[in-house]
Amino acid sequence: MEKIVIVGKPNVGKSSLFNRIVKERDAIISDVAGTTRDLKRRIVSIGEKEAELIDTGGLEERDEFFAKIRERSLQAAREGDIILYMVDGKGLPDEEDRREFWKLQKLGKRVALVINKIDSERDEERVWEFYGFGADPIFPISVSHNRGVRKLLEWIEEQLEDRGVVTLEESQELDLESFLERVEEGEEREEGPQEIRVAILGRVNVGKSSLLNALLKEERSLVSERAGTTMDTVDESTLYGDRVITFVDTAGIRRRGKIVGLERYALERTERALERADIALLVLDSSQGVTEQDERIGGLIEKYKLGVIIVLNKWDIAEKSYEEAVREVRDRFKYLSFAPIITLSAKTRKRVDRLYDLILKVHRNYTQWIPTSQLNRVIQEAQWRHPIPAYHGKPVKILYGVQYESGPPRIALIMNRPEGLHFSYKRYLTNQLRENFDLEGTPVLLTPRRRGEREEEERDESS
Repeated sequence: MEKIVIVGKPNVGKSSLFNRIVKERDAIISDVAGTTRDLKRRIVSIGEKEAELIDTGGLEERDEFFAKIRERSLQAAREGDIILYMVDGKGLPDEEDRREFWKLQKLGKRVALVINKIDSERDEERVWEFYGFGADPIFPISVSHNRGVRKLLEWIEEQLEDRGVVTLEESQELDLESFLERVEEGEEREEGPQEIRVAILGRVNVGKSSLLNALLKEERSLVSERAGTTMDTVDESTLYGDRVITFVDTAGIRRRGKIVGLERYALERTERALERADIALLVLDSSQGVTEQDERIGGLIEKYKLGVIIVLNKWDIAEKSYEEAVREVRDRFKYLSFAPIITLSAKTRKRVDRLYDLILKVHRNYTQWIPTSQLNRVIQEAQWRHPIPAYHGKPVKILYGVQYESGPPRIALIMNRPEGLHFSYKRYLTNQLRENFDLEGTPVLLTPRRRGEREEEERDESS
């Protein structure tokens, strides 16, 4: 698949153009230089063709940190197929822009000069000043007013190889009734998508970007001692066996009282990433121990019902023993008691490779379907050992259970009095399921329901 790379100095509108092409607010936009720090990648449809679109950081070299952003941006351009070099049409042509553009032209790529912020016909009078770049083609556009963008997209489509667009049918949520109908009709359950989406989550400077680079065995995410280096989510995919694993490096999360400006948008992006994720890697700094902020971040994983692996990073400089560290984690994350714990060092890359097999295992558990007969055997044995307490003097009984969704496993408990099932009994029943089935790393959601509840609701609505 061909790559389209958007490059240019800070604040020329690169992220705005990226969002315009992907047709949603994906990249964070700000007037602050250096907002985009890592590469932002998306597969996009340009007309009838498909390509990978890459948003880069600004070409600026004010210090070592920005020099890293600049070099990563230029490296992306060197690896790309089509380069969109953006400049600010509100000002005069910049000599540094001209030199960078000429360097990119020498790569033998298809390079277009995109002059942004040409918001009106009066602004178009300044376009001739940019002909000194020797660019062909030149596209005067206004991303904010959507002027000239269509011509740019038409040119990009002409440059792309004609491979067509592969579309997937949208998956429909499987409710309990439709599932039972499928079982009765003897239909086989369809396998889910082959991609596994893994969000790397943690507070600032615990080593999330370093872990991503270690997993991919290359510097794909910018790493710096500066807090808040990653401001946007960064998606990177790799093939492990026959599975595509997409890692999402999220912005470090501070205490709520310290979240200001851009970091508020970064937190929103992180939560959006969690909505699409299957598994979360909760990264902790084992050299510092667990903090209250770590616990709050763990709460986000619980909120989005994700599979989870707890990663004790910086194990090479940890001062506690393994037993002490695990005891602290289990004590502070009681609500994630099902999560496996792994110690590693992203910096030295020791034990990082073991994460891959653990991710596959947790994903299998997260997406598994428990056979109905085995599920009900465990439920009935659990009730036999510890009957459900009566509710207002009336007996409460689970008639049967059925799993109606996976990712994570969701189980309907068909009961005579669902309102009488106390949360403590649900916890007991969940523990019984974990003892009988491999559910490590995944939450299990139990939903009490009255037999025929849906049919009764439909009758009420129609009357």
